[in-house]
Amino acid sequence: MPKINVYLPDDLAEAVKEAGVPVSAVCQRALEQAVRRITAIRQTALADLDLDEPAGALAYLTARTRAVLKLAVERARAEGVPTVGTGHLLGGMLAEGTNLALHVLRAVEVEPQAVERQLTRLPATEEDSPEAGDALRFSGAAAAALELAVTEATSLGHNYVGCEHLLLGLATEPDGTAGQVLRSLGAEPRPTRRAVVAALAGYVHLRAQTRQPDPATSTSPAVVAAALRTELQPLLQRIERLERHAGLNPES
Repeated sequence: MPKINVYLPDDLAEAVKEAGVPVSAVCQRALEQAVRRITAIRQTALADLDLDEPAGALAYLTARTRAVLKLAVERARAEGVPTVGTGHLLGGMLAEGTNLALHVLRAVEVEPQAVERQLTRLPATEEDSPEAGDALRFSGAAAAALELAVTEATSLGHNYVGCEHLLLGLATEPDGTAGQVLRSLGAEPRPTRRAVVAALAGYVHLRAQTRQPDPATSTSPAVVAAALRTELQPLLQRIERLERHAGLNPES
């Protein structure tokens, strides 16, 4: 049976040993789930998508993520291009307007309006060479970003793929338009990932403290962003301390 090495931070490795976690069984289960989801994305990327029904290959995507994909497809069709690119995905995320990813961007001091301006200066899709007669499909970079979004969700222990995971996938994917735009504005993968982790924890705390509806549906983005920055700062600092302890560079 093939062997795959799994590298863990020192503190997590020690905790796993102390708890007696069955590493092989846990990893196999997680990898099986990841393979199924990534395979579904690859197959769906080449199919005629039904983005209105939360079933089949799209069942693990949240309603907002499906809405973003639908907006991205509509943008590509309106442009008459053969592929849905990472720029379309990022543009769809901005157009959807209520998702957590936008609040994460504001929390790391990247304004969605600045992202939109940058997107208009670059092609929304990447250069691909689909065969004649092919149906609209995702570009290679867009498919890779979606796969990375699944990986991010799995690594965070989530059984869904939200817009925050898609944001991480777009920021991490090295070749697409969206990643170029996000990284040029300061949304590098590692700090953005820290902000996502802190935002998810911060939302729970913020809602418990204020008894307000989910900030992701708020009609006052500036107020939400300010509240998030206040709530997230101690969480971000704690994550940075853990990264330094693990020998990682929190600035990269």
